[in-house]
Amino acid sequence: MATLDTRSEAAMVPFAETAALMQTMPGVATRAAEAILAETGVDLSPFPTAAHFASGARLCPGNHESAGTRRSTRTGKGATWLRATLQEAAWAAVHTKKSYYRALYYRLKARGGPKKAIVAVQHAMLVALWHMLKRRVSHQDLGADYFAQRNTERTLRHHVRRLEQLGYHVLLAKEAA
Repeated sequence: MATLDTRSEAAMVPFAETAALMQTMPGVATRAAEAILAETGVDLSPFPTAAHFASGARLCPGNHESAGTRRSTRTGKGATWLRATLQEAAWAAVHTKKSYYRALYYRLKARGGPKKAIVAVQHAMLVALWHMLKRRVSHQDLGADYFAQRNTERTLRHHVRRLEQLGYHVLLAKEAA
């Protein structure tokens, strides 16, 4: 094992900067960064957009619709080792408190279940990795409150409506800054 670890570390020396950049993402540790780099490489020129990158890994959302009826789609077989590594990294990212990936997972888990939600987190992580590697920037988490802050009026209406359904009369007043 020590011999293999030494050989692995020696092979990763030219990619140390990229691996360190990838490890700024929640859920991606040393071995995950090594596996992702082994599968994708450093050169992302074959993938002009993040959508192409996700499609190459077969982690893109499907859209099978006929006569207004949406049907389930499968992601298909893609880069097996990349998908397995991203799945482990996604589960680790979901367990990171106050992260965007945790918020995304719990938001989607309520509608489609845990397996579909984890695939969506994998897709989000892959898109973020493409942007990180293309621009050579570290990961910037959007935060756990991203979805609430994205559309505050909608969030406000939702909670007022929910309280009214529970039998409360709600009177709103804006707090002075």
